[in-house]
Amino acid sequence: MTARTAIVTGGRRGLGRAIAMELAQSGFDVAIADLDRDDDATETIAAVEAAGRQARFIAVDIADLDSHEAVLAAAASLPGPLCTLVNNAGVSSMVRGDMLELSVESFDRSIAVNLRAAFFLTQLFARRLGPADPAGPFRSIVNITSVNAADVLAPTRADYGMSKAAMSMMSRLFALRLAELGIHVYEVRPGIMRTGMTAPSAARYDSFVASGGVPIARWGTPEDVGRAVAMLANGGLGFTTGSAIEVDGGMHLYTV
Repeated sequence: MTARTAIVTGGRRGLGRAIAMELAQSGFDVAIADLDRDDDATETIAAVEAAGRQARFIAVDIADLDSHEAVLAAAASLPGPLCTLVNNAGVSSMVRGDMLELSVESFDRSIAVNLRAAFFLTQLFARRLGPADPAGPFRSIVNITSVNAADVLAPTRADYGMSKAAMSMMSRLFALRLAELGIHVYEVRPGIMRTGMTAPSAARYDSFVASGGVPIARWGTPEDVGRAVAMLANGGLGFTTGSAIEVDGGMHLYTV
């Protein structure tokens, strides 16, 4: 299998780990950008290598725009051509609560990580790739947003929802701008996923699922998201760009 290279931000655990693993299993070497090279990161690297692919780990705060060159340099050290960027790194609200009490610190943190970092890394990535070689591999950017980007309001996490909604618009704008360069842009909207981020609210989400809030009556898994990303990165929807893929068990389907 011809080597290709993908970058996954926030790739050391949770959704990011599953994305990295699924990309590796479909033929990508993976550059993983995350805060710390801890035990979680080591486990993710081992999983990529177990799939027969190479991994690079870059310990960065993706909100620090000066770190982005290092991320691209690490990816370039892998043997295959750089083809895919997955903007997965994200943070939730620092405290769930009344949006009338939302702090400036929490708002700025959500925008810095979820939107600003993704925008400028995408900009740098697209400049680095330039126009497509007609004989070259499929090239893509996949932005991980949320069901809260458009379909389901979360007033107790207003900053998170607004940052993901803006990221959704960012995806469409980049899809339009980068089509001429042969770079496809997608948005993946996860619903209720069983990860460390959702663990504090597990009981509430269990009740929501049990009451019919999710038509496919189960929690989502990181692997559900990973498979969707790998399908997109491999050109499974090659005549599509700017589209949002709902990986939410049908949460976006409204009933009255």
